[in-house]
Amino acid sequence: MHGMNWIYWLGWVFFRTLFRFYFRWRVYHPERVPLSGGVVLASNHASYLDPPLVGAGVKRPIAYLARETLFRFPPLGWLLRRWGVVPLDRDGGSAAGLRVILDRLHAGHAIILFPEGTRTHHGQLQPARSGIGLIVIKSDQPVVPVRVFGTYAAYGRHLCWPRPHRMAVKYGKPLDFAALRSEAKTASKGRLKEIYQQVADEIMAAITRLEPCADKAEFP
Repeated sequence: MHGMNWIYWLGWVFFRTLFRFYFRWRVYHPERVPLSGGVVLASNHASYLDPPLVGAGVKRPIAYLARETLFRFPPLGWLLRRWGVVPLDRDGGSAAGLRVILDRLHAGHAIILFPEGTRTHHGQLQPARSGIGLIVIKSDQPVVPVRVFGTYAAYGRHLCWPRPHRMAVKYGKPLDFAALRSEAKTASKGRLKEIYQQVADEIMAAITRLEPCADKAEFP
């Protein structure tokens, strides 16, 4: 597939097989994700299954985020690097972490970000945090809203082991933030904070509007 090394490809095939036969997944509109160039995939977050679910639905490599401490174990660190995982510090909001994410985007990579910041505790969508707005404003790549369904029931915080519950992932149409990016170039510090939150809220609203359409589902 497009730009995948063989180690990433093996993981991609493994998760697609798992999602198809154990979770009976559905995929909606993967063609909305560009097959090349930098892009932000902004998804709701309900489970540890969300990152591989979003990545397995598209035929290009995706950069994931993970705690920097995971890279300290040689075998795991080696595997994460081959999968293109982005290491972040504990809070993920440092200048260094932001620079790594932006560098990946500017280099033409796709990266998954979660506007909510953390997994939901109750299965419902949560308010967006401003962090994703900052990243979007400081980059010039398109933003594709993504919504996952069923992952909380399959492997939410309340479960110790994934159960075979049907899941789905739907990719929305790319969002345009050109006007806000232009305004941000000359905005005051106070207005910048408002812009970051506005972008985050608009992304979360786009995610909320995504609903599965059974007649257009694909089974990759």
